[in-house]
Amino acid sequence: MRSMTGFGTGQASGEPGDVVVEIRSVNSRYLDLQFRLPDELRQAEMPMREQLSRALARGKVEVRASYTRTQPRLDQQFPTQRLTEIESVYRHIQRYVPDVSPPSLIDITQWPDPNKSLNDVSQWTPLCLAATQAAIEELIEVRSREGARLAQIIEAQAQAVQSLVSALRARLPELLRAQSERVAMRLKDALTQAFPNGLEHISGQEIAERLTTEASVIALKADVAEELDRLVTHVQELEGLIGLSDAAPSKETTQETTQETTKGPKPSSLAKQGQGKRLDFLFQEMNREANTLGSKSVNGEMTQAAIELKLLIEQMREQIQNIE
Repeated sequence: MRSMTGFGTGQASGEPGDVVVEIRSVNSRYLDLQFRLPDELRQAEMPMREQLSRALARGKVEVRASYTRTQPRLDQQFPTQRLTEIESVYRHIQRYVPDVSPPSLIDITQWPDPNKSLNDVSQWTPLCLAATQAAIEELIEVRSREGARLAQIIEAQAQAVQSLVSALRARLPELLRAQSERVAMRLKDALTQAFPNGLEHISGQEIAERLTTEASVIALKADVAEELDRLVTHVQELEGLIGLSDAAPSKETTQETTQETTKGPKPSSLAKQGQGKRLDFLFQEMNREANTLGSKSVNGEMTQAAIELKLLIEQMREQIQNIE
């Protein structure tokens, strides 16, 4: 399980210079990629976007890149052939404009080199991709560690839900029996007050049986065994989901996984994508059961248990808002 919050940086060096890529991500419902690139690296945005889309599933991701050109030696910066070409151009212009001044050193250093410019554009893209790959690996490692910590928190809260459900299940028969007795007593008192002299033709046994039947029907409506069973099932499903990654993977494992995802996710890995969305749906169902439990409450103990369950479920829902 991976968090959507993290930071990664990567660097790559080559003939044109050095490229540094920084990736920051926070939680988002979908994958939202935003790029901050200088104009010289703008041609690398599309392949970088594809690279990130293969590696990440969700999150608001901001990508920043910077570059530093390699400073050539003086003999490389002013090769003989280039100086000869500049001199030839100057002599040609001088034949028509005799008073033209010779080019200064600044003019020579700023003299355009079309071949170099074309090579520059094509050479920056591989460096951008290499730096992005390194940044993705670090980002995934950070997000995995954060996801492991969130899994531990959610697991502790899930165990608290399990304890509440188990305690309420153990007390349920006693609570229902007490509720049935209270309902029967209230019905009997109501009949006695309403018909103090009008039930002589009905035997006491018939009245008791009728009251018991009515009380059982009311108690049956207050039976929450099915809701408790579904809560247990949901908790088991939750433990199975967060158990996909009990610990943060090592850096070597993260690199292997990232390299595979950059080539394209395998069918088996697709089941682990969008885990946060599945958890969110699961907590919606758990909250539904807790609401039903509260609506069927027959005493303060059951009401308090329903409130505590809703509180724990809401806490878990807040945690999974940052799960990829």
